[in-house]
This record gives sequence, structure tokens and C-alpha cells, in this order.
Amino acid sequence: MSNLSRRGALRLTGGIALIGTFALAGCGRSGDTAATATAEPVDTSPATGTLNVWAAQGDADVLDKVIKPFEAANPDLDVKFTLIPNAEYYTKLQSAIAAGKGPDVAQFFPESQAQFLDPSILQAVPDGLVDPDSFFKSLWDAGVVKDVAYTVPWYAYTYALVYRSDLAKKAGVKAPATWDEMVPFFKALQGAGAGHGLGADNGWDIFNGQDVAMYAWQAGGSLLSSAGEWTLDTPAMVDAIKYNASFFTSGAADTSTPTFLDAQPYFVAGKTATMITGPWVVGQLDTAAKKDGWTASHVATAPLPAGASGSVSFSAGGSWGVLADSGNSDASWKLVRYLAKPNTQVAQYKAYSSLPAVISAWDDPAIADQPLLDAFLTQLKNTRAFPQVSTWQQVATRLGREMEAVAKGTETAAKAASNVQSYAESVGTGAK
Repeated sequence: MSNLSRRGALRLTGGIALIGTFALAGCGRSGDTAATATAEPVDTSPATGTLNVWAAQGDADVLDKVIKPFEAANPDLDVKFTLIPNAEYYTKLQSAIAAGKGPDVAQFFPESQAQFLDPSILQAVPDGLVDPDSFFKSLWDAGVVKDVAYTVPWYAYTYALVYRSDLAKKAGVKAPATWDEMVPFFKALQGAGAGHGLGADNGWDIFNGQDVAMYAWQAGGSLLSSAGEWTLDTPAMVDAIKYNASFFTSGAADTSTPTFLDAQPYFVAGKTATMITGPWVVGQLDTAAKKDGWTASHVATAPLPAGASGSVSFSAGGSWGVLADSGNSDASWKLVRYLAKPNTQVAQYKAYSSLPAVISAWDDPAIADQPLLDAFLTQLKNTRAFPQVSTWQQVATRLGREMEAVAKGTETAAKAASNVQSYAESVGTGAK
């Protein structure tokens, strides 16, 4: 994988709270079933005219290559890409929308797009444009509000365990399958020579909040009730916070190192032996080790250990939406449809290592023949979408701060859950 700092980039885009600049109505939670779009179907005639597409730098950097077949099949269409730095993307997009100068098509991030899912901002996905069941369910659900889909998934990722297989073999242990096995696994790797069993994320920010959210799901909890009320001060959330803290209080992880950019060098050097991370890491470790083939002989992957309610993770990635005031809706949806095709998503993977959001695309040999990706495919089939409410990012950030206090022993898990519940109630959900 070539995109070294995908999570680093998301630290900039994912944590921006975009509220108050333009009206956001109806940002409720997605339902359990696929949405029924209300827009008119899109035909198969050639697309024409001019199409303005905005995207964040990163996975979209190769789009000009990926869509060459689409442009060849639609010679009377002029596609113009605007790539914006991650740190500025949502802010500039928000400002452009508020000024009535937005693009026709825009990229979004399923884990942080809730504030845009509104008919005043985005068009509903037309009937029959794509098959909702062809995507990982939670990625599709992330674009659904009140049974209407506003975005179409483009690429996918989730978290799994990436660990030093050589140290696990030396210690005589297998990847943990349950919460109870997690810390003993880390300690066994330390016994085999690792400085710490886990190279934990210690930014203590929105991303830690996202981590504890998936642990809460694993413990049988939820983040919002069916009525759209925050449910964070629960036994499941307390268990999740305690579980996360146990990595640090056991000595398996350090509360201050490694930093994000040091994570892979520490892992390669044996200072740490496990990462809970995304699939992009797999393709970067040979570079970090400065040795081809290092990953194949030193690394293995596994789904996340299961809590009381199983091995659940979150879904994230990229998606596409068509702006409500697009001047070329027909061509916009035809491009989105093309980007959602399995072969297009395989081409995107080959060009940038963006893993497909379409499940069938994972059968392509380019992906299927890489065993270290198997755990991520398994995990993607058991993921949930973060709450589709505009204040989730604020709440997740507060969760991260509370987690730090518990990990450092200055607060109890029960107090942390109570604090974040109070905070979440104070900011609400942004729903109208």
C-alpha cells in the first residue's frame, strides 16, 4: 500500500466539526435495511457536458488514470478534478456549498459525513443506480438517513490485528480470539523479545473514541438508542473503557509512545509487536524495514478479538455524493455508477491500494492472492457504521480524552462513561 499516512490525513479531516454554517435537517440514524432512493433512474446513454469533481488528496490522486475508460466511452464529457489537501477539504467543501458554488460530485468519508446527509445538500441516490447489497452493509448504511441513501461507497477499510508472527511463533502463541486472551498475548510477545506487546494509538483524540466505540459494540452496547438518544453511560461502555485501559495498566502498551509516525518503525524494530490498525499498513512495512520480503516472513493478521457480543469493528473509507444543485446530475450519477463497479474498484486498488467497498471485487486475484488481507475482509463483513449524527465527531473526541485519564489511572471507567454521557447530552445529536 502506498498511502503512508492515511490515518494521519484522517486526523485532519475526520475531526473537523462542521456545524452551524449551513442548515442541516434530518440528520438521524440510518436504518437496518437498505434505503429506497427517490430520484429518477439513470439511463445508459453517454454522459455529456462538463463535470466538476472535488476530492481530498490521497486515494483520489489516481482518479484521472482510473476513469480513462469512462472518459473514452463518453467522449463528449469533460471531467474536471479538483484535489484539495485533507486538512482543508471539508472546510472548503462546506464553504463552497454554503456559497452555492459547490462541485457536481464530491468525495466524502463514511465515518464523518453525517453533516452532509440532507436533501438540501445532496441528491438521493437514484433508483437502480447500484445494488445496495453489493457493498459492505455498514458502508452503505453510513450514507443512509431516514431510509434515503445519499452516498455510494467507493473504498473501504476497517481495523484488525497486525502482529509479529515471528515473535508469536517464538512464544508459542496464536492470535487472540477473545478479550480475555488479548493481554496475555501481548505479554507473551514481550516475553519473546518485544519491548511492548502493543504499539497503541495514544493520540487521545477522536480516533481513540472510535476505538472504544467498537469495543462497546463488542461488549454488547450501542452508542445511540432506537429513539436517537445517546447511550454511553452503560455497563458495556464501562467494560469497553476498562478493556482499552488494560492494555496500558498491564504494561503491554505505553501511554505516550509510539506516536503515529513512529508506529511502523517501532513495530519493525521489535519495540512493539502488535498494531490495531488498517490494511494500508500491510504494504508499507517492507519500506519501513528497508527490506523486500520482510513482511511475508515477520507479519500476520487476524480479526479483532471478540467481546461478549463478538468481533465487531467499524467501517470507514471513501464515498461519493452528488450535490443538490449540480448542474449536470445525469453525468454525475453516471460517473458515480462507474466508480462503484467492481472492476473500477479493482483498478483503484491496483493504482493506489484502496481496498474495494464492493464485496465481489475482493475476489480479484490482485487482492484475493494476498493472505494478509484476509483478516480485513473477514472483519469488514462484521462492522458497524458510526452514528450518523453531526455531533458524533465531538463526542468521539471527548471519549478519547476520557480514555486517556482512565489509561493513566487518574479516573475510573465508570466516571469516564458518566462524563462522556453528560457531554454528549449537552451537545445533542444535531437532529431536528
